[in-house]
Amino acid sequence: MDDQISLQHSIDAFLAYLARERGLSSETVRAYGSDLQQLQSYVREKTGRPSVALTDLSEDLLRGFMASLHRTREKTSQARKLSTLRSFYRFLNEQGITDDNPVRLIAHPKIKGRVPSFLGVDPMFHFLDSLGRSCEGEGGTWRRWRNWAMFEFLYSSGVRVSELVGLDETDVSFAEGTARVLGKGDKERVTPVGKTALDAVQAYQAVLYKQAPQLRSSSDALFRNAAGGRLSSRSVHRILVAELKQCGLWQHLSPHGLRHSFATHLLNSGADLRAIQEMLGHASLSTTQRYTHVHVDQLMKTYDAAHPRSRKQQIVAGPKTSG
Repeated sequence: MDDQISLQHSIDAFLAYLARERGLSSETVRAYGSDLQQLQSYVREKTGRPSVALTDLSEDLLRGFMASLHRTREKTSQARKLSTLRSFYRFLNEQGITDDNPVRLIAHPKIKGRVPSFLGVDPMFHFLDSLGRSCEGEGGTWRRWRNWAMFEFLYSSGVRVSELVGLDETDVSFAEGTARVLGKGDKERVTPVGKTALDAVQAYQAVLYKQAPQLRSSSDALFRNAAGGRLSSRSVHRILVAELKQCGLWQHLSPHGLRHSFATHLLNSGADLRAIQEMLGHASLSTTQRYTHVHVDQLMKTYDAAHPRSRKQQIVAGPKTSG
């Protein structure tokens, strides 16, 4: 390996590979780049050199970088950065840029499994029904209809918020009850959408074009902002927080929480895990299996409440035997 190969040059090559060959989204590539730039800043500080070469990255230096994260980063963030380093060195090895791999012996942080945040069925129905009722009467602006339709759509389809804001009007088939979604890595999939959500979307569109016909030609976006353009993921998050409070639900929930609710409710109703994987657009079944923790918790509650020999039932002692 050329000792003068700069770390920055290697990072640029790696990010280009992720975008071009792996087809990862711009947000994912940006996250990889942020992790590696943070590493580069650490190495510059420790070596005192403005220009860092690949050969500067020793195992001790990388261990020091990971150790520096303990004070300020959650274990999930630490694990992601280590995963970035492993992917980076895998690329360098496969491309013949270096034979070294100082990351291979660094232990992965132990992470406790988190149960995804979600709303129960009753709170979810309360939230969506409250949104629907708020559209009635003179206060039913197209924005209120949009909010109702938007969150009905998220819960009905389980799409990611990035996929939601990327939808065009032509991506939804009302006749077939489906939506064409562009997911991670620019992978396209068709996912079912329920009748309630589709009815809400049609009602929102009718009110939008009646109250603000000038916005019709502003963009092709399905869910629009005040200027007629595409909503951002951050805007959807902000709107959700405000709407939850408006209907009396103070539970912290992100748009991803509606996706979690979709998956959890399907699983608790007996849906096949593989089918849920397909609808969510997960590349790996292990990602979908996170929701089985919620499912098992629900099963245990039902078991403890109903089974006559559960551990929560009073145990009646049997007859004593003489010794």
